[in-house]
Amino acid sequence: MGKITVETCHIDGLKVVTPTVFGDNRGYFMETYNYNDFCEAGIDQVFVQDNQSASRRGVLRGLHFQYQYPQDKLVRVIRGEVYDVAVDLREGSETYGQWFGVLLSEENKKQLFIPKNFAHGFLVLSDYAEFVYKCSDFYHPNDEGGIRYDDPDIGVEWPIPEGMELILSEKDLKQGSFQAYRKGREGR
Repeated sequence: MGKITVETCHIDGLKVVTPTVFGDNRGYFMETYNYNDFCEAGIDQVFVQDNQSASRRGVLRGLHFQYQYPQDKLVRVIRGEVYDVAVDLREGSETYGQWFGVLLSEENKKQLFIPKNFAHGFLVLSDYAEFVYKCSDFYHPNDEGGIRYDDPDIGVEWPIPEGMELILSEKDLKQGSFQAYRKGREGR
């Protein structure tokens, strides 16, 4: 291995990936993804779609997931800084309903691998951020779901600086609770 460092957390399956950066007076080079290195680190996924978004300070996106077509995601920031969050929605998991958050930035170059059946969201902390991610399945607009970013049963501790005004989409303002999600899953 050697090209990436992989850290685990209290939620099985989530992994923080830090690439090796080779720098000199010209700048730097790094591999952001190498299938062989990721497989060796226990992340054996085939990604079929890459996405990129740009957001300004205070934008909070999430917590999003797909029901029938869940996606593994490998997320990172190429400009700016975000606080990235994943919530375990795997039924039967010991950490079901628990969350993990990590600071992703252009400086630290960290990535977060999020397995299928997690809700995902992020908060932009810098003036501007560009967020990129790989997905293991295609986006299905009629299959998306969400949970409120401030759901008290999940209790994400977003690092919202004093004076920051949150900017949410209409869709995210109307997301349901974790309890409603659980009741809906029981009915499926």
